[in-house]
Amino acid sequence: MNVSRQKRTRTSIAARLMTAIALPLVLVATASGAASAPPANPIQLTTPNGLAGTALPYTGVSAQTFVPTANYQKLTTTPNAGVSGTPFTVSGTGLTANTSLQLVWGTNTATWNVDPEPSTVDYMGASYSPTSGSSLLNSSNSTYVNLATVTTDASGNFTFTTAAPTDFGANHDIWAVAGVVGVANGSFDLLRTVTISPKRGPVGTPITVTYTSMDANAYGGGGSVLWDNHYSGEIMGNWTRGTASVTIRAAGAVGPHVVQVGDAISFQYMNPIQSPITDDNGAARTFTITKGNKLPLPSITWPTSVTPNVSATQLTTMYNATLGAKTPQPTATDPASTAVGTVSPSSGPVGSVTTLAVTGLPVGANGNVDVNLVSVTGSRVNCTGTCWGFTYTSLGAGTVANGALNQSVIIPNKPGIGTLGGWHAIVVVKGAMGTDAAGNRIPGVASLVESQTPFYVKESIMPFYNKAGKLQSMGVATASDTVALANGIGGQVGSGTYTFKQGQEFTVSILGVGWTQLDNTLAVNYDNSYIGYGCGFHSNGYMAVHLTATGGPGIHLIDLYPLLYSVSPNLATYYGMVPLLSSNHDDPGLALGYQVPVIHLAIRIVK
Repeated sequence: MNVSRQKRTRTSIAARLMTAIALPLVLVATASGAASAPPANPIQLTTPNGLAGTALPYTGVSAQTFVPTANYQKLTTTPNAGVSGTPFTVSGTGLTANTSLQLVWGTNTATWNVDPEPSTVDYMGASYSPTSGSSLLNSSNSTYVNLATVTTDASGNFTFTTAAPTDFGANHDIWAVAGVVGVANGSFDLLRTVTISPKRGPVGTPITVTYTSMDANAYGGGGSVLWDNHYSGEIMGNWTRGTASVTIRAAGAVGPHVVQVGDAISFQYMNPIQSPITDDNGAARTFTITKGNKLPLPSITWPTSVTPNVSATQLTTMYNATLGAKTPQPTATDPASTAVGTVSPSSGPVGSVTTLAVTGLPVGANGNVDVNLVSVTGSRVNCTGTCWGFTYTSLGAGTVANGALNQSVIIPNKPGIGTLGGWHAIVVVKGAMGTDAAGNRIPGVASLVESQTPFYVKESIMPFYNKAGKLQSMGVATASDTVALANGIGGQVGSGTYTFKQGQEFTVSILGVGWTQLDNTLAVNYDNSYIGYGCGFHSNGYMAVHLTATGGPGIHLIDLYPLLYSVSPNLATYYGMVPLLSSNHDDPGLALGYQVPVIHLAIRIVK
């Protein structure tokens, strides 16, 4: 269905060029809030393999570099605007007779920026290519794809009919190119659509919301979803060419409810009709909640399985296959070691078992070695200088024979220890371990790290058992005034249950939350309304959020979404600190091997 619009006032190519040049892509702030230069190591991420909807439009073949002639002709597009799939005609007149021309479509690229450091990853916002008209200065700076080949008639005219592609929104240049010269120019304005599916169902029904043709720039590159005028979160399509397909759950009373989607920089821009870009708007759709009284079970939705397109040194914060600069303890590594380790499985939640297999260990390592999980400890709050450091948690002794080690290890979830989520290294240490001034376990003076293998700790929902060991609930429990649980992990959490009275305090507990700006926080939505976020860094990955049961008798939903933490050090970064509803297909963590899920919980309020 078409999105209503007012016709966009078409700017000149030169004006669009100046806008693109003047727009700052990333602003970074110091702890005091003053703007500063970006850090030394930011990288633009490459779209990971395995995502749908990432292909370039039309032929998908990048056009040859061309330079417009000074007296290029005008191409006519009829109609000159529409949504994806709209038929339109491109016409040219007054051109050289009987000449083959390559029609090209101007588009853009968008991606995420991060700063991978030895012990963390900082979120640095997004980057966008110049607008299509930049061919006037240097066509190699723009992305053009071959649309079709046409031939002029004896009068120098041609007509070609096609359909609007799935692509970023806004004006797209269309050039007719003869050889390496652009001889005629027109444009097509790609407009947005909003669809939802299904359109009815009981509380908890997953609703797919699709928003197409978001722009490739900071002001039009995002959207937001509202449920009955409550903010649910942001949606992005940097890697999926302006299209975001996200899922929310039906919440509230029986009857009609409104899903509204629109242009947003995190939060919705409410009056685009009065802006310089009048068609960057959205639409409202109606979902009808039907009768039903079944409490939705706790569940986890994992992001799309993809293959990161980054080097091994950027894949994790503490792993380097060559034992080089990004090692957990660079001064303690064995420079002569050529050991290679694998783990199977290579990821799992706290408490899971994985098998470590290492070959090529030095002969001198034969006998007992120390196997450790390397993580971090510290805080970025009120922090200057070194905010955190590496920690070693013993996974037990290992026995090396003929340069090989093969044994199962358990990812710890012990009282008072826990384990942060995200990328870790499982290391084999030869020689006695020592302790630092704070009592933390570290390699000893004479010990060496012989091998290190990456392992990803996944988030999980905390189970609650009664004294007899029977499972009472997953993730949801009462609140307690005690400082800690019986098992020693803090959070003032009580007994597991899904049933509460109106106004009663309750808790949501998650394990394996990480520490980088990509995974240290989760956004909390209550009945599709964003109410805040929780962090698991300081508490070793255990996040206990306290909420109040509101909304009256019935079923109420709690959904936890990935959140890009941008408070420090880059305070001015766009699209941070709100639920990233489109994390399934457009989250910078996907390009670095992160697997931050969406977690679904529910409670029942009784009288």
